[in-house]
Order: sequence, then C-alpha cells, then structure tokens
Amino acid sequence: MIAKYVGEIGEVMHLARSGRLIVKLSSEARPGEILVDASGKRVGKIAELIGPVKAPYASVIPMTDRTAKLVGAKVFSAGMAKPARRQRR
Repeated sequence: MIAKYVGEIGEVMHLARSGRLIVKLSSEARPGEILVDASGKRVGKIAELIGPVKAPYASVIPMTDRTAKLVGAKVFSAGMAKPARRQRR
C-alpha cells in the first residue's frame, strides 16, 4: 500500500504544546505536503520547516485526533495538498 506514496519523509518525534506534530525529516519535504502513516491514513499537512538546514524538522498540522499514538511512527509523503478553489463573485 505504501508503494503509491512518494517515500518515507521522516519520524514523528513528539506532539508540541501548540497541538502540532514535530517530525524529524530524513528526506526533502515542502510546506503543504500531506503526510500519511504506514497504513495510508492521513497524519497531517506540513505547515513549516524548522531547525538547521542539514537536519531539518517539520511542524505538521494534524488531520487526525490520534496524535498521541503517532509518536515514534514513520511518516510518508502522499504528495502536495490541492490548493483551495477560488469562488466567483
């Protein structure tokens, strides 16, 4: 099931007080990218990249309520989020 995803992005390190997940990145990632767990369930969307360039971390806005169970889990890229559609007036 993981084969259709781009690849492993990193590992969830912890849940920040702000409610965001902090992911230690093992490969290149971009803000707006959707992350999934090994079973293909959405984990969250990368909000920003933080830390040193050689060893970056990602701040991820969760898309699930089971965030405590995700600590220590590997996460994978499911591609970029689709931009919101503009409504006509």
